Amino acid sequence: MAKQSRVINIGDADLKLLRIFKSVVQSGGLSAAENELNVGRSTISKNLADLEFRLDLKLCNRGPSGFSLTEDGEKVLRAADRLLDSVLDFRAEVNEIKRNLVGTIRVSLFDQCASNPESQLARAINKFNQLAPKVDIELSIEPPNVIEAMVIGGRLDVGIVAEHRVAPSLNYSPLYGENMCLYCGKDHQFFDQKPGTIDIEDVRKTNYAGISVTSPNMHIGQTLKLRRTANVQSEHALSILILSGRYVGFLPDHLAHDHVRGGLMKAILPEKLNYRAKFSAITRRTPEPDRITTLFLKMLENEHAGKWQVLTTL
Repeated sequence: MAKQSRVINIGDADLKLLRIFKSVVQSGGLSAAENELNVGRSTISKNLADLEFRLDLKLCNRGPSGFSLTEDGEKVLRAADRLLDSVLDFRAEVNEIKRNLVGTIRVSLFDQCASNPESQLARAINKFNQLAPKVDIELSIEPPNVIEAMVIGGRLDVGIVAEHRVAPSLNYSPLYGENMCLYCGKDHQFFDQKPGTIDIEDVRKTNYAGISVTSPNMHIGQTLKLRRTANVQSEHALSILILSGRYVGFLPDHLAHDHVRGGLMKAILPEKLNYRAKFSAITRRTPEPDRITTLFLKMLENEHAGKWQVLTTL
């Protein structure tokens, strides 16, 4: 009854022994293979013996009379050639797949970040496109609750929202922040009032415009007990209401900057009525993000390293 080969599964150790065996044959013997393999003759001989033991076959004759392949050794050499070539082909194909990412990445963010010096989203997209030029990008602006629901439901791959609560089905990657102050327009009654003549009670009596969905903006308005008489779902819409001169509202300083410089807006009690919004990239926990999403998230994290500033909030 024929003995069963000891080789059941081919592992890395077996591939290494087969490569040594092939090098010895190509070199014409153990002595000639020493320079090729950069190891001593005794080590090479032991490796060949290990391979013969693993295969339960005598592969070659080696000794004073020289080196020669047995009939089984010739057959194993041909099989080894095919196996090692297929391993190289497999690695090349996998590397090609990794290089040639193809598909679509769907990303959504909450409102204005183009003017935020802390946001490096544009740079992250630049780096991502260089690494994955065949991946299309769908970029949209949505309210934070919509973004969360779409990421959880799989309709978005990555969302960028201001942190205000932690959903157990989402992963959060901190990115950047922005400083928020309460502003009024130039036609508002507060605009020309001197510092020290306005207090929080005055602010509570005026019309307040705020984000209508769960967010840091909604939370701060409720905490301060401001009288919300207008609802918006974006900071762009909020800035229009503030510019009307009939409402006050919280805006990021980078968005209000040009309006303030142009004399169209003014911060109200900035030393007291301010808070810090912190933005994170969100992805769903299950199923795990695919390679395209993982690469995009990595570019976001790399470009925002050091941008996650924790400041005193209201």
